[in-house]
Amino acid sequence: MAAEKPSKSNPSAMSAKVDKKRKRQAEEPSKPAETPSGNAAEPTTKKAKSGKGKNKKDQKKMDGDKTEKKDEKPKDTKQTETKGGIDEAIGKMDGRLIADHFVQRAKRHNKELTAVELSDMSVPDSAFLDTSSFDKPRQLEELPAFLKAFSPNKGAKLSQASEKKGAPNTLVISGAALRSADVVRALRTFQHKESIVAKLFAKHIKLEEAKQFLQRSRSAIGAGTPARISDLIDAGSLNLEELERIVIDGSYVDQKQRGIFDMKETHFPLLKLLNRPELRERYGAKKKPIQILVY
Repeated sequence: MAAEKPSKSNPSAMSAKVDKKRKRQAEEPSKPAETPSGNAAEPTTKKAKSGKGKNKKDQKKMDGDKTEKKDEKPKDTKQTETKGGIDEAIGKMDGRLIADHFVQRAKRHNKELTAVELSDMSVPDSAFLDTSSFDKPRQLEELPAFLKAFSPNKGAKLSQASEKKGAPNTLVISGAALRSADVVRALRTFQHKESIVAKLFAKHIKLEEAKQFLQRSRSAIGAGTPARISDLIDAGSLNLEELERIVIDGSYVDQKQRGIFDMKETHFPLLKLLNRPELRERYGAKKKPIQILVY
């Protein structure tokens, strides 16, 4: 019996195996690049989460804005009626309201004042002239027109000084010296060599200098602060015999929204001045009356 010959490998079968192996090896590196179905949604999920977080943040901000609007307090009446440094509410008050305003401010500045003390500090309603009919803005440039509107003969005496030295017929009272200086400039339309607008404030003017000016000069109008005017009256330099009107610069407010009535250091000296016996006895009097006008 003849011996069997060892079987030889089939070349074509070997080639197929090699090709299959190469193909498998070529496919293996691309597997990590494939995104499994489970992982394919991850970027979208993250993005969706990110968007959701942003929406929550925006919603929170909107809710916060709503809360802030709810928490907003109503604005002060004075602030809503203040335009260009002028408190328009003052000009709308008649004598009774102005008198009450004086008292209420005094109570605000000193809550310990008794009813008797407040009564002593109050100015009678009859002292005030109702100026609410003045329809122009109470700016400084309109002050001369205001004085003419509420003075006899269209303000003819506003530039006519008495023969007596230091005896004006009109006093304009402001809360600060700088403001008084501006008032003096605004009133120069009534000034001439026989009647000079008197500077009755302390800014760069010593008390002795003011006294000397009043002793040698004639003035129909004086403008100043409550404290300095009181000092000049006490010194006997400021004569009140010819006085007809006291104009209070009440509508003006400074950068901090404060007027002459809003500060204790100006309101109390003003009340003290207005309640001087020589003035108070002439409010509403038939002989040589004095009127208070609030500008």
